[in-house]
Amino acid sequence: MQTEDVIHLHRIDPARNMARFYRMSSTPSLFGDICLVREWGRIGRPGRIRIDLYQTGEEAMAARETLSRVKLQRSYRDASVMG
Repeated sequence: MQTEDVIHLHRIDPARNMARFYRMSSTPSLFGDICLVREWGRIGRPGRIRIDLYQTGEEAMAARETLSRVKLQRSYRDASVMG
């Protein structure tokens, strides 16, 4: 899996005792589909995982961008920029 293909988001609010992560990555499946792998949960704990299959890379990329936009609207921020 390529590291530039991973989106890693955090949502941290100490006043609400909130420390969440959301990670998405794309990878080819054994059958030629594209897997969009999503993992989310509390930072420092194992997260839940969901895998969605798409026919093409373009469909997977569009879904990933849509999900990323929704998370950013819900106060998630890019973990690589947070420092």
